[in-house]
Amino acid sequence: MGRRSKQEVLYVAGHRRTSVQDHVALVEIDLTGELMIAAAAASEDRLSPARIDEVLDVDGDHGEGPGEPE
Repeated sequence: MGRRSKQEVLYVAGHRRTSVQDHVALVEIDLTGELMIAAAAASEDRLSPARIDEVLDVDGDHGEGPGEPE
């Protein structure tokens, strides 16, 4: 497949519906960005589960999955 001309790209891009948004995807993108920023600023190689929970503003219960005793 050959490269598209600038006019073809603009024509296709101009026909996208801008009123449709996937709100869940937008939130996921935002949270991913927050994690990337935290990881870039971290001095350690990996973020700890507690730090990830802090960045995502959640209360993590690590190790307790469905069907496991509390």
